[in-house]
Amino acid sequence: MHLVLVEPEIPANTGNVARTCAVTGAELHLVKPLGFSVDDKHLKRAGLDYWHLLTIHYHDNFEEVLSAYPRHSFHFATTKAGRRYTDVKFGPDDFLVFGKETAGLPDHLLQRFSDQCIRIPMINDARSLNLSNSVAVVLYEALRQNGFCGLK
Repeated sequence: MHLVLVEPEIPANTGNVARTCAVTGAELHLVKPLGFSVDDKHLKRAGLDYWHLLTIHYHDNFEEVLSAYPRHSFHFATTKAGRRYTDVKFGPDDFLVFGKETAGLPDHLLQRFSDQCIRIPMINDARSLNLSNSVAVVLYEALRQNGFCGLK
């Protein structure tokens, strides 16, 4: 599996996502601009001592991700989607794409890939779930669907 964070802003969230990727074997893709330095102490602390287990890629923009992986399936997490993440069949090499904490994914991506958007159900008055929690929820569903391949 591949996890993509588009323009993440909060280092602790990205560190938590990095740790989740490390323990599941998912590759992490960070799309610039990042709202922090990759040397940030909060980022490092949140990832604990799992950094050596992580495969991480940096991309200057999202088009770079699409160009590098043209034959992969992409799923875009947004509160604006009509389809729940549990209604999707995930493949073992799929890309799960999440936006920045304050604004989510850009509208141009949501419009371009509207048929590939998914959401996590929440009550009406809630704006969104924390980014690192959202990643964990969707990633573990995708891993479950694929038999937790490679995990004990």
